[in-house]
Amino acid sequence: MIKATDALANERTYLAYVRTALAFIGFGFVIAKFSLFVQQISLLEHVHIAAGHASTTFGTGMEVIGIAIAISGGLRYVQTHKALEEDRVAFLTPVAAMTGAIVIAIVGVIVCLNLTLFAFFGI
Repeated sequence: MIKATDALANERTYLAYVRTALAFIGFGFVIAKFSLFVQQISLLEHVHIAAGHASTTFGTGMEVIGIAIAISGGLRYVQTHKALEEDRVAFLTPVAAMTGAIVIAIVGVIVCLNLTLFAFFGI
């Protein structure tokens, strides 16, 4: 029998996955549109800035990661719900935890490098 507190905790966790997925998708959209913004500013200021596709590629990648997080959250919710029905605990595997941490770290490093290169070198 599932306790209400366990079921509600599972739902809160699922909603955290949804919020995270939406944040990645939204952030990816902003990054992808950044090159368009830079092009518009360069036209207004009459300055030539080489059009780069890195922000579009990276933004699209962020959106794909957001989609993967949404699917992962849905699968995790179902797995935990089934475990609760069977009166057992479903743990997150260490491989899944480390994979998530590594993906987030890589995204952070790429964003940091891009911002640094843009701020200091205009790249």
